[in-house]
Amino acid sequence: MLKSVLKPALKIDLHTHVLPKTWPDLRERYGYGGFVQLDHFEPCRARMVIDGKAFREIEDNCWDPARRLTECDELGVDVQVLSTVPVMFSYWAQPADGHDLARLLNDDLASVVRANPKRFVGLGAVPLQSPDLAIPELERCVRELGLAGVQIGSHVNAWNLDAPELFPFFARASELGAAVFVHPWDMLAPERMPKYWLPWLIGMPTESAIAIASMLFGGVFERLPALRICFAHGGGSFVGILGRLEHGFEARPDLVAVANPHPPSKYLGKFFVDSLTHDAAMLRRLIELIGANRIALGSDYPFPLGEARPGELIEAMTDLTSAQRECLLFRSAAEFLGRAPESFQ
Repeated sequence: MLKSVLKPALKIDLHTHVLPKTWPDLRERYGYGGFVQLDHFEPCRARMVIDGKAFREIEDNCWDPARRLTECDELGVDVQVLSTVPVMFSYWAQPADGHDLARLLNDDLASVVRANPKRFVGLGAVPLQSPDLAIPELERCVRELGLAGVQIGSHVNAWNLDAPELFPFFARASELGAAVFVHPWDMLAPERMPKYWLPWLIGMPTESAIAIASMLFGGVFERLPALRICFAHGGGSFVGILGRLEHGFEARPDLVAVANPHPPSKYLGKFFVDSLTHDAAMLRRLIELIGANRIALGSDYPFPLGEARPGELIEAMTDLTSAQRECLLFRSAAEFLGRAPESFQ
């Protein structure tokens, strides 16, 4: 651990979302529907609309860098890591169209980062439904656009993240030193979760647990030990089912240990999660299991399931050591991004 030479209140918020203010009519551009459009129905507010149906209302802090910076200053956030809203992944789209959309999103995101490189870091989007297109776009994000890496979904249509088709993408990310942030989307069993906001409350944590377990049991972490990968929302329900995963590995290796001979516990501390647990006891458990140096502040700004004041839970936990607090507030994020903390000053 490097001795801190930074101001004590430094905060890097690893988990925030951004959109362009406008983009072309994608139905017209690609010839079919299913894509998000923005309806700026009143000043500083817009509706995300899919095929004429309202999906979500957002405010201009989702697209206006000036307002984001004002709110960052009010909330004490020094650096935001920007990534698109997951509904924009569009892995269901034709690969060439998904690639075109990713380029549109990435070019806009990169322009925001270039204008404020001390305050914003970018994670791009890639058309993972076609790894042959995703890899060049990953390379463009890192080499040409100056982004720290990419954000991806928790699965790609029928592929979990251990799918052989996706391994070359993860291998290239590891070679490039690119950060990969995994955000749950396209949640399972929507027919069973039509009410109570359950896709967000239950589906998302489950998606993250499936993603981690798939990569773990599938040997992706074993084969790519240098891969820097982080899972949103504290890794979802993974921490709650870890004992069951470990027991299953030991009890039925014929079913579980078929692609990787090592138990789940070997990989604790080999991947990152963000801090967005909404629960101090759960965050303490994560620290115990994977270490504070693998947990980074994440708020999910600017959405309502996020932490309204980024880092408030961490700062309220008086039992943390100063070293743990520094890891949670900025050092873990900097390491995940491949940046020295001092570079943000």
